[in-house]
Amino acid sequence: MIITVASGKGGTGKTTIATSLALAISDLSPIVLDCDVEAPNAHIFLKPQFKKSREVGILIPQVDEGKCTGCGHCAEVCQYHAIVCVASKVLVFPQLCHGCGSCSLHCPEEAIIEVSRPIGMLQAGLGTAGIRFARGVLNIGEPMAVPIIRELKHWQLFPDGDKVIIDASPGTSCPVVESVRDADFVLLVTEPTPFGLHDLRLAVKLTRELNLPAGVVINRDGVGDSGVMEYCQSSDIPILMRIPLERRIGEAVARGQALVEALPEYMPRFRQLYDQILLLSDRRESTNQSTNTETQPVDDAKVRS
Repeated sequence: MIITVASGKGGTGKTTIATSLALAISDLSPIVLDCDVEAPNAHIFLKPQFKKSREVGILIPQVDEGKCTGCGHCAEVCQYHAIVCVASKVLVFPQLCHGCGSCSLHCPEEAIIEVSRPIGMLQAGLGTAGIRFARGVLNIGEPMAVPIIRELKHWQLFPDGDKVIIDASPGTSCPVVESVRDADFVLLVTEPTPFGLHDLRLAVKLTRELNLPAGVVINRDGVGDSGVMEYCQSSDIPILMRIPLERRIGEAVARGQALVEALPEYMPRFRQLYDQILLLSDRRESTNQSTNTETQPVDDAKVRS
């Protein structure tokens, strides 16, 4: 079971929800992956002791000037303009390179090899309540978060874990798409403001284009207007939880304290949230199976027999 916690905009309380959900089901040994690699902060609330780490890099071209004839084929096939040919000399711009390998594949002189360039790292350890935790950290100045997220999701540190909570980055860009890919359920955290509604629409559109079931948590409930609630009702999106705007919650988060630790009365509510997610996922799976059965082609041979 993979639950990705996402949000259309930053600052909605996405990490607060993800970490509290993990703590509420700590008896089920969940794995938490912080995929907000540009600004990871779930560790502040789960306080892991990092015991393992490894570097992540992408392959970039390296030109052997002794073999290169300056034909320019490499520059012609590069869609990202990471490699250019000027006056028969090949120049490489590493930060533009996406590591696709087209340049080395099309070089007629085999003058290009690929070398690894570090762009970030992965870290893992046990956190509060024994929660298994891993995060990706993108190096400062690096533009591509997706390779870090992809490596983090496939880092086989916890092979026995079947309950995964992913804390995605805010927005609806490529890093979020990679974070929600293969999820069984997407939990969208929003706030009842015009900005929250605008970005929630984008996030819902993303989940529907990827055919992923989703539900909403409204944080800071009681401010703003009723636009988010009306949108969810008209779009048939379940509102699974509401968290009011309270000073004590803000103070706890500012101290780096998880919501369910600072306010234990929220613990059963987050456990109930998890049960609702399971129920919605089971219903979605049953509906899909029923639809697939109904649309299976008829075997004429069997009908005649």
